[in-house]
Amino acid sequence: MRLLRSTDLALRVLMRLAVAGESSPTTREVAADMDVPYTHAAKVVAELQHRGLLAARRGRGGGLSVTEAGRTASVGAIVRAFEGGEEASDVVDCEGAGPGTPPCPLRSDCRLRGALRRAQEAFYATLDPLTVEDMIASPTGPLLLGLPGVGAPA
Repeated sequence: MRLLRSTDLALRVLMRLAVAGESSPTTREVAADMDVPYTHAAKVVAELQHRGLLAARRGRGGGLSVTEAGRTASVGAIVRAFEGGEEASDVVDCEGAGPGTPPCPLRSDCRLRGALRRAQEAFYATLDPLTVEDMIASPTGPLLLGLPGVGAPA
């Protein structure tokens, strides 16, 4: 299974902010720390803020911080949210959703769709009990703190 870049970045931003301590980095700083374009980071930050997983303060002394909901959020729930939720959860398109895309001729009696769906459910079941806080346990948290601009001198 391949995650969208925005899903991957959302998880990494939350992890980055979870180790920030009292500091409140800006979106631009987080984008630089994660080595991603600012515009992409800004979209992800806006979505995380909309979902209540991080707080953003504007102006002088402003910045980003992870909320308690963000620290305790299920990694599986975050992945589902950024991947499109249940409505976009099929691994394969058997119905031919796009224009000019015919439905699969095997769709009525195919066992592959069910097998792939069960595999996807197992994937989420593995992520559901994990929280962002779990993801920053050693060795990841110390590694994040070692990034230039995060906790260690450049």
